[in-house]
Amino acid sequence: MSEDDVATFGFVCVQNAGRSQMSAAFAERERRERDLGDRVEVVTGGTHPADEVHPEVVAAMAEVDIDLSDRVPREVSTAELDACDVVATMGCSTLTLPDGVEGRDWALDDPHGQDIDRVRDIRDEVEGRVRDLFDEFFGEE
Repeated sequence: MSEDDVATFGFVCVQNAGRSQMSAAFAERERRERDLGDRVEVVTGGTHPADEVHPEVVAAMAEVDIDLSDRVPREVSTAELDACDVVATMGCSTLTLPDGVEGRDWALDDPHGQDIDRVRDIRDEVEGRVRDLFDEFFGEE
């Protein structure tokens, strides 16, 4: 990508209460750590949002100094998806994306109701996938 291009990454799952929240938070951290400022937009949402981010996800993310305790699952709009360059779904979505939007299904296990060790494994996999996405678009640091 040229230095003037903006990439919009969408992270979507059904409830927007676990994997997509972790993905968005890691993307926000990558944007900050790589000093990409206005060059990356992060969108997250769900098709049928839950009432809260899963507590086990909040706990696992707190272990890596990311606070999701104030996040609220939300519905993602068609307009938001249309504006994305890439939409990563988490293995549970049946989204139909518009032409020009690249879809990637990350096929991640659902952390909801899992023990903390399994949630950590999912968290670490999410982190790696987000880092790889940034490397693909902006090069390795």
